[in-house]
Amino acid sequence: MRISTFFYTVKQGAKNIWKNKMFSLASIATMSACIFLFGVFYSVVVNFQSVVREVESGVAVTVFFEDDVTQKQMDEVGEQIGKRVEVSKKVFVSADEAWKNFQKIYFKGAEDMAEGFLEDNPLAHSAHYEVYMNDISMQNSLVTYIQSLKGVKEVKSSDIAANTLTDFNRLIGYVSAGIILILLCVAVFLISNTVTIGIAVRKEEIAIMKLIGATDFFVRAPFIVEGILIGIIGSVLPLALLYYMYRNIIVYVGEKFRWLSGMLEFLPVDKVFSTLVPVGLLLGVGIGLLGSRMTIKKHLKV
Repeated sequence: MRISTFFYTVKQGAKNIWKNKMFSLASIATMSACIFLFGVFYSVVVNFQSVVREVESGVAVTVFFEDDVTQKQMDEVGEQIGKRVEVSKKVFVSADEAWKNFQKIYFKGAEDMAEGFLEDNPLAHSAHYEVYMNDISMQNSLVTYIQSLKGVKEVKSSDIAANTLTDFNRLIGYVSAGIILILLCVAVFLISNTVTIGIAVRKEEIAIMKLIGATDFFVRAPFIVEGILIGIIGSVLPLALLYYMYRNIIVYVGEKFRWLSGMLEFLPVDKVFSTLVPVGLLLGVGIGLLGSRMTIKKHLKV
């Protein structure tokens, strides 16, 4: 494409938006609303997922050994477990450490009662590994593998916690997909209507252009540019508003509701918007391009 043709196409696309101000504003407003809702939903979802991952990181599988297993064998089992893709980290707790932890919990305030066990550790065979996972949905496969290892006596896991967190993640995914699909359909529909009006308004002009030899691309390009421009404008505005709102909300909540910091920690604004901005812009451009191309194919016979 020649530079003059490129600038002509962009200019005509912008003119189409200006000529159909009401429909263009309606499309931009709808697009902005869709991207804004998408951004709000995305911000909520990624923060919820962050909380879920934090909870998942605290859920561990506990591996106990047979009474006659040596330290060397336990170390070998630990090495095998550490090689698994499901494992994020593993912590070995010796029998002495297990007894000390037990005392802190059950003899708190009555430490003198534990003095009778100084020479005899009642948890002498309780050395174990606490295994933490990257993805709690993979717990069953990890437990099955560990149970097959020589020297392992018992593997304790929290099936209820694993199933609850896995189902919650799946629910978030389904709801996200459904809402995004609805927003996309609404935005494509409105952009399609706007481009249709533009084609109707320029019908005679298009006929003259074809008579003097204009190519199909030359005729179609301004309408494609129109859809893309609507998509860009309709995504930049809500993304800027969302950035301002999110940044101020997390500051406000942090200052006014300090008690929440122990339960909920918002993701930093840069971390959220480093993904949201490119995705939002791509959605805007993609929806604008899709809506205009669908309309051109249906209504513009050149």
